[in-house]
Amino acid sequence: MCGIVGAAARREVSAILVEGLKRLEYRGYDSAGVAIIDGDGNIGCHKKLGKVAVLDEAVLQQPLAGATGIAHTRWATHGQPSEANAHPHVSADQIALVHNGIIENHEELRESLTAQGYTFNSQTDTETIVHLIHSKITTGLNLLDAVNAAVKELEGAFGLAVINRDEPETIICARSGSPLVLGLGIGENFLASDQLALRQVTDRFIYLEEGDFAEITPDSYRIWDKDGAEVEREKLHLTDRAESASKGKYRHYMLKEIYEQPDVIRNTLQGRIGKDQILEQAFGTEAKAILDKTKAVQIVACGTSYHSGMVAQYWIEGIAGIPCRVEVASEFRYRKFVVQEDTLLVTISQSGETADSLAALRLAKTLGYASTMTICNVAQSSLVRESDLALMTEAGPEIGVASTKAFTTQLVALMLLTVALGRRRGLNKESEAEIVQALHGLPTLLEETLTLDKPIHKMSEAFAEKHNALFLGRGAQWPIAMEGALKLKEISYIHAESYAAGELKHGPLALVDAEMPIVAVAPNDELLEKLKSNLEEVQARGGELFVFADKASGFSSGEGVHVISVPHVADVIAPIIYTIPLQLLSYHVAVLKGTDVDQPRNLAKSVTVE
Repeated sequence: MCGIVGAAARREVSAILVEGLKRLEYRGYDSAGVAIIDGDGNIGCHKKLGKVAVLDEAVLQQPLAGATGIAHTRWATHGQPSEANAHPHVSADQIALVHNGIIENHEELRESLTAQGYTFNSQTDTETIVHLIHSKITTGLNLLDAVNAAVKELEGAFGLAVINRDEPETIICARSGSPLVLGLGIGENFLASDQLALRQVTDRFIYLEEGDFAEITPDSYRIWDKDGAEVEREKLHLTDRAESASKGKYRHYMLKEIYEQPDVIRNTLQGRIGKDQILEQAFGTEAKAILDKTKAVQIVACGTSYHSGMVAQYWIEGIAGIPCRVEVASEFRYRKFVVQEDTLLVTISQSGETADSLAALRLAKTLGYASTMTICNVAQSSLVRESDLALMTEAGPEIGVASTKAFTTQLVALMLLTVALGRRRGLNKESEAEIVQALHGLPTLLEETLTLDKPIHKMSEAFAEKHNALFLGRGAQWPIAMEGALKLKEISYIHAESYAAGELKHGPLALVDAEMPIVAVAPNDELLEKLKSNLEEVQARGGELFVFADKASGFSSGEGVHVISVPHVADVIAPIIYTIPLQLLSYHVAVLKGTDVDQPRNLAKSVTVE
């Protein structure tokens, strides 16, 4: 779960590499490092504990000259965060390597390499790879052949970039289960784990496919597939504005991304809904045949995306009238289950590289699922390329680790899928038109909901000294309460749990006291009166309530009850609207507590390891 950048050029590359790391810091930020081959053929290396800014300062103080180099920002999987465990790793002052992923057989490799005389300076699985490649070099192989030979001995997932002081203009990279992209220039070429890292130097990219090897020099690039055949991959010219990666006027990326939601949801809907119907053609040329035969849906996702899948379960069963199961990807992979006939497997992921979801997709292809589909935000990601259908969320780059706009655009995409499935199960034109009209009005309602920012900021003060919180919802709002609890714990480090409100009396009510804030989402739906009864149970036990309620719900502020009125919305889109206040609450609590909002401790944005 790390960020990789590489450059082979005819100019100094240290500034390019460090800037690329800054743009990749959402992927990992416990340490960072850079290695560059200088004009004398020596490898200079800086590695620093902490964020990229620490490395940047070190490079300014002790510049690394050279035109070929690799860099890395780390999120620890093997070995604690330290300079010794930071990448790049170097072998015999000759080979330097950066790595994203996990090598499962590193212990056996370490034993073998130790017996050959190699000394290990870190606790990482990565150091085994660089020594393994060096051992191949000592047999007379060039860097390309040495890397090719070494990876055949690796078990696990990896994205690699390697340099050799004896081939000072060359970088070799390899991809197996971890994304890599090439960036093409004139007299210079680049690589990274995300094109975002390279937008300051190029707008032309090639996404490597699973099993690919590549060699880049300042003047050329070559790609080989997993069978060793030299291949051409599609070149893409990306034109989206680089400004999307800037915070602009906002203090944090997270706040910027919360406020972007009306616009990005307009993008999600664009070309996919007409005046009163969804435009199914936007799902892809194979969509009609796949959806026609779908009799059940299995959703697989992780984290925030799992919560969007839970909302979709209410929609798909309630609107489309077909069975829907939702499972955490890491559990899906490791249990036996029964696959219903003609089931569509749907994966949901912001990055499209989530390791557990990707593994679940690959497993599902062996288990008899009729078809596969992904709801995703990255067009060239592995999930998109390996699924039969892909519905892009069009959220744009999401830099903040705590997902906001990716979640709401996932919900919109899942509603489109729900309607498409419902058409085949008796959803009439009038009902479809009502849903589509609600979707047309959604961006404006989101803008209105964002005007609640100031009262939510004020409300957040009550949480600044708290250590625990409960979030409550009913029906499709229960997963929204789960998402609210996740956001609060992710960025403020307050322990937060979510329950279906009716479950209070079955145990969680024992936790309620004056020190336990209770957050509830209360749209004006058929479960409102049930929810009110649940909240009265909380009040009777001295709990302090913080309620986001429909203007027509009948809630009012009073002793121990703090109410913020949310715009009235159609039930079908209420989960999307009620997400916004919970995002804002979590954000303001985190700011008050002084935590790192965009880069919370122990977390990374793109979870590309199991």
